[in-house]
Amino acid sequence: MDAQQFRASLAAEFPPEGLPAPVAALWWDAKGDWTLAHALVDELETPEGMAVHAYLHRKEGKADNADYWYQRAGRNFHRPKLEAEWEALVVGLSRS
Repeated sequence: MDAQQFRASLAAEFPPEGLPAPVAALWWDAKGDWTLAHALVDELETPEGMAVHAYLHRKEGKADNADYWYQRAGRNFHRPKLEAEWEALVVGLSRS
């Protein structure tokens, strides 16, 4: 699934089957369910999961916690605006 198909899937009530947990977390975040999104990556020990985890804590307003997860992810997905970071994550993870 590419980023455009991912965005189109947001019109549905539930995410497409078979999405990797980090991508599903971004889907639920876009639908306004931060809690479910966080639950999907809370204990996920992959760079992708930790990058999404970082983004979610940044969105929550917990900068220290977000910084911890950015470090653990070993990636710098951080963008000046949350929307741009979400987009970068979707595009990057859609290519995986």
